[in-house]
Amino acid sequence: MSPTSAESLTPAPSQRLTARLWVLPEMRWAGLALTLFAAGGLLQLAGAPRPVWWALYLACYAAGGWEPALAGLRALRDKTLDVDLLMIVAAIGAAAIGQVFDGALLIVIFATSGALEAFATARTADSVRALLDLAPERATRLDADGAETVVDTGDLHVGDLVRIRPGERIGADAVVVDGASEVDQATITGEPMPVAKIVGDEVFAGTLNGTGTLVARVHREAGESVIARIVALVEQASATKAKTQLFIEKVEQRYSIGVVAATLALFAIPLLLGADLRSTLLRAMTFMIVASPCAVVLATMPPLLSAIANAGRHGVLVKSAVVMEQLADTLLVAFDKTGTLTEGTPRVAEIHSAGSMTGEELLRLAAGAEHPSEHPVAAAILTAARDRSLAVPVADAFVSTPGRGVRAVVDGNTVAVGSPALLGELSPALAGTRTVADVGAAVDGAERAGRTAVVVVVDGTPAGVLALADRIRPGATGTVSALTTLTGAAPVLLTGDNPAAAERLGAEAGITDVHAGLLPADKVDHVRALQEHGRRVLLVGDGVNDAPALAAAHLGVAMGRHGSDLALHSADVVLVRDDLTTLPAVIALSRRARRLVIAGLRS
Repeated sequence: MSPTSAESLTPAPSQRLTARLWVLPEMRWAGLALTLFAAGGLLQLAGAPRPVWWALYLACYAAGGWEPALAGLRALRDKTLDVDLLMIVAAIGAAAIGQVFDGALLIVIFATSGALEAFATARTADSVRALLDLAPERATRLDADGAETVVDTGDLHVGDLVRIRPGERIGADAVVVDGASEVDQATITGEPMPVAKIVGDEVFAGTLNGTGTLVARVHREAGESVIARIVALVEQASATKAKTQLFIEKVEQRYSIGVVAATLALFAIPLLLGADLRSTLLRAMTFMIVASPCAVVLATMPPLLSAIANAGRHGVLVKSAVVMEQLADTLLVAFDKTGTLTEGTPRVAEIHSAGSMTGEELLRLAAGAEHPSEHPVAAAILTAARDRSLAVPVADAFVSTPGRGVRAVVDGNTVAVGSPALLGELSPALAGTRTVADVGAAVDGAERAGRTAVVVVVDGTPAGVLALADRIRPGATGTVSALTTLTGAAPVLLTGDNPAAAERLGAEAGITDVHAGLLPADKVDHVRALQEHGRRVLLVGDGVNDAPALAAAHLGVAMGRHGSDLALHSADVVLVRDDLTTLPAVIALSRRARRLVIAGLRS
């Protein structure tokens, strides 16, 4: 196919936008109402017979007014009066006194406002949906004869054996019966580093297998898995969350009752004083038309929709006008740690060399040994070596042992890089030597500081320790400071990671209120405790384990690039580029939009 023909098959942006507009029923009805109104207006100006343009205006009434009329009648059935019904009554009143043009104009304004809100909300939902991984979950089940069958994870039952290959997502909660690997379970537990898994260890559905192959026996049904329980927590939190409303929705009841009462008074009092029926009715209907809620609608929606569009251009997806307005009420912000305040990938934070070896030589040999590996630790070590412009040597005789580390021949030296368990494999002759003591002390210091200790052994002798840590995001400290100024309260840290790592990260970010080692249900409890005394809490997170708390908070904000599907669904706002600095900006934007709404209502 030629480039020209290929291009002809790709819809232009304007064509895609037009198609998207007409998918929404609100846009179709508003478009029809506007078309009928324009046709009626043109025919009226052209001097067409009165019944012709009256019929078009009445058709405009039906196209643009049936939905708000139905909503208003439902509200009336619930013994409430809202602006939907008031607008319809005002439009009918206009027609009753011969001002059908004015009534049709009210209908068009109201319908267009609703359509624009529906379009803005749908566009945000589409953007969130584009971030999700919608691939179906599958698993490889081992049959009794050893044959492999690919099945839906929902078809797995307790006792089934599953094979989990490198790089695959685990399909069920299970216990390892064969093999060894490392599993990235940060989305469930909040741990930034992959966890070694050997025979007898439990693995969780939805987590990511590393470089080894595992055979595991399912020990929970799909509906009872850890991730299923987290989803249930999300549903429970969402069900108990108070329904939010726009500011105008809180006052529309009183507004509508006030307009109706004033209209009735304008009609009844002059009649009691002997006024003419026709002129009194005309005066009352004119007042109702003038006091119709179109001014209220126009004052409310444009600032909020404009704010949503502005936020979207800066990488923040706000899911509705209600959410945009509610952001202004934020009084306290709570953060998750791994993948939210931090980048979620390990980096070499410290290098502790032992004996005569320099730090650069230690890092160079470790990078050479790790070069063939795909483990996150290897990526961190190689990145550190390249950042220091070190030449990474070629490794020979490379061997990787899941859960232990790697071993290779680098520059004629046998180099082992792995967990502190390597120290237990040293020759007994080295026990008690200063080198071993120094390396052991470096391991203890790194772990106390909440870092991951990686031991390097060269030719059977400990050469040093590389301390790895999850790096804080650029701008995180400034964001914490800005939010403290904006909300009047210092943010809180809620994490499933260990206390040492949490305290270290809190100190870097400027957060003193730190809660660590939290399970998903614990995060929900902490959010609800923070909500006491009327504080409106906004939670920022990215993992499956954050989703229940995101749903429980007054507002939830998810990280867009690496956020889990469940977190993206549960959140009200998505930071598409994972840029934390946009969070205080969008709260400030919401407050400006709120001020414009209130100013518009007052005017």
